[in-house]
Order: sequence, then C-alpha cells, then structure tokens
Amino acid sequence: MSNLHVFDHPLIQHKLSILRDKDTSSKLFRELVSEIAMLMCYEATRDLPLEDVDVETPVAVARCRHIAGKKLAVVPILRAGLGMVEGMVAMMPNVKVGHVGLFRDPETLEPVKYYFKMPPDIAERERQARMSKTN
Repeated sequence: MSNLHVFDHPLIQHKLSILRDKDTSSKLFRELVSEIAMLMCYEATRDLPLEDVDVETPVAVARCRHIAGKKLAVVPILRAGLGMVEGMVAMMPNVKVGHVGLFRDPETLEPVKYYFKMPPDIAERERQARMSKTN
C-alpha cells in the first residue's frame, strides 16, 4: 500500500508506551494523544510544497518559505480520531475540520459510513489521502 506510513519515531514510540499503560490517567491519556498527533502532523506534512515569499521584518525584507497551494483540512474518523484534532489544529491553526463516522459491519467486516460532514469549502482544500499506523 503506497499511502501507508509507519510512524516509528522514538518520541512517538515512547509516548505510545505511556499511553498504553493501564495506570495512565484519563487526563494524561488525552494529553499524550494530542502530543502524538502533533508529532504525526509534523511527519505527515513533510512533503507539502513551499513557495518563496517576501516578509517585511523590523530590519529589512527577508526572503522566506511559505506553504504553497490549497488550504488544508483535517478529517478525523469518529470517535478515536477526535482526540487527535486538538494536536493537529495546534500545529496548523488555520485548517478546517470535517468529520467521518464509520463502524465495521459485524457480519461482513466492511466499513459502514454513518456520518459525513465536510467544511463548505472542502473542494478548495488540499486533498491528500493519508493512512497512518503507529507500532
């Protein structure tokens, strides 16, 4: 599968071990999910295209790099993905958020969509299919 990326960064692995510990509090669990999402966001956006822009600083105009192309959207799969939204939005404050609700049919084991809501301008946003897996 070409869209599969295994997040095996040591910080992610470390935080996952704490997250999985039966003695981890609910508060710490939520914080860890957000932190892991930030690290995953960092990796998932690694290939975003950049463009040169001029930025006026207090001293002079500086040539800088800016994310090019369409705006981004974050679309968590309900419910497990909801905990990751805060971390993703912390890294990319201007993203819009959509939601997809799925469950697995117990007989066919196929996914069944029960909810689908996207931002009104989703057609104007960058579309990158990304599947992720953590060890």
